[in-house]
Amino acid sequence: MAWNEPGGNNQDPWGGRRGNDGPPDLDEVIKKAMDKMGGLFGGKPPAGGRSGSGFGPLAIVILIALFIAAVYDSVNIIDQREQAVVLRLGKYHETWGPGLQWKIPLVDTITKENVTKVQSKSFSNKMLTEDENIVEVSISVQYVISDIKSYVLNVRSPQSSLSQAAESALRHEVGSSEMHFVLTEGRETIASEVQIRIQSYLDAYGTGLTVSKVNLEGAHAPDEVQDAFLDVTKAREDEVRLRNEAETYANGIIPEARGQAQRQLEEANAYKEQVIAKAIGETSRFNQLLVEYKRSPDVTRERLYIDTVQSVLASTPKVLVDVEGGNNMMYLPLDKIVNKQVSNSVAQSSGQNLTASDLDKVTRQVIDEIRQRQSSVRRTRELR
Repeated sequence: MAWNEPGGNNQDPWGGRRGNDGPPDLDEVIKKAMDKMGGLFGGKPPAGGRSGSGFGPLAIVILIALFIAAVYDSVNIIDQREQAVVLRLGKYHETWGPGLQWKIPLVDTITKENVTKVQSKSFSNKMLTEDENIVEVSISVQYVISDIKSYVLNVRSPQSSLSQAAESALRHEVGSSEMHFVLTEGRETIASEVQIRIQSYLDAYGTGLTVSKVNLEGAHAPDEVQDAFLDVTKAREDEVRLRNEAETYANGIIPEARGQAQRQLEEANAYKEQVIAKAIGETSRFNQLLVEYKRSPDVTRERLYIDTVQSVLASTPKVLVDVEGGNNMMYLPLDKIVNKQVSNSVAQSSGQNLTASDLDKVTRQVIDEIRQRQSSVRRTRELR
């Protein structure tokens, strides 16, 4: 039954009776509500339809606690290395930098992230190269948060997007290279190209991440073919070593041959100059000798004869002695005499060096031999 229908006793929903003078007083309605809350929190309950005495001590403590909690929740300290994104009722409001910041409780949502820390993410997988070989490659990607708004709002899971972008970029670069290049000298090149490609993917996704470094930590053949791969690697290393040795030998022998050729050219030029100079000197000496020969032919002829004989006999150990008054010449084999005397001296001295006395003996023996031959020639003449 409605409160204003017949039989409702004019009872209004606020606990009072509806008189004929209009609706209940608003102040009275508020007071009754406060009395009920006071009774709920420990105040005196209403008696005989009269209001209670208001809030109790427990209600005051609860209100103070709620106030402190609201103040504490509204204070936010942003560290020097952090930034924060503020969402007000789920919509982007602003970005906070380092310092003391205030938010509206139950209205603002704060997301803080460290934007200076270099984070790292690694993964490894088997991939197919351009020459249809399988290699196992592992990389680590170092990155920082460069745009916190994009990092928080644009992508649901930025780290997952980073992993997928890194794997896609690495597969693209490895699939465009040969196995030998990936495993040996191509590591730095591949890492650089992967970093550029990852960054382009992250920028297209709007992740707010910046890749600072990509390290190709390992690249090797699968375990199933590791032994065969080591043999191939050793053969290639031997090839490189032998090629280097050949190049070193070529680099050494070619300059040496050029030096020898240059030395022979210099010797030939020097010999040429020497022969020309000697010919010029001989020609000049002959011209001067010709002048002297025209002045005194006999003297010059005898002088030429003596010089010629001296030059011929200077290098021979044999001596020819012209005997006066005869047509015979005495022949003295000095080399044989000296060798015989030296052999006797060596035998007597038991291997000691030839001394001055030994030389004197040889000289006296030669002189005695000459005298004996001269005496023999004289006696022969006297007998004739």
